[in-house]
Amino acid sequence: MKKVAIIMGSDSDLPVVEKAINTLAEFEVPYEVHVYSAHRTPEESKEFSQNAAKNGFGVIIAAAGMAAHLAGAIAANTLLPVIGIPVKAAAFDGMDALLSTVMMPPGIPVATVGVNGAQNAALLAIQILAVEDASLSEKLANQRKTGYEKVLEKNKNIEEKYNN
Repeated sequence: MKKVAIIMGSDSDLPVVEKAINTLAEFEVPYEVHVYSAHRTPEESKEFSQNAAKNGFGVIIAAAGMAAHLAGAIAANTLLPVIGIPVKAAAFDGMDALLSTVMMPPGIPVATVGVNGAQNAALLAIQILAVEDASLSEKLANQRKTGYEKVLEKNKNIEEKYNN
């Protein structure tokens, strides 16, 4: 199975990124976590991106706040799918990171999840890998079924409590 790379622009992004790490671990998807900044360590992020495919990665998740150029910088240097997580910072409530991540020029796509949407980033990475991995696809189907059942159970409880 291909690995998922999780790159964050700063270790301050770790509380958000941990949701992606935990989700990948739950699905038993191999991953690596690194801190590379698009602005402070551009050569290292470029080198990682250029070598990611040959190093066994199938998807890269990039989390960054504020200017949030990390996902785009990584996408510019690899043909692997890149999923951006805009991280909420004190200023602008994460809107700056969202717009910086989602507004890529034609030809350099970055899939972007919601602000602080690390769990969805991991699930999207898993879906991408599951295209060629039936056991991973089955795990995703089971996870969706469990979510479906939980919602129906909550609905039943609410209906019993509030409906005549």
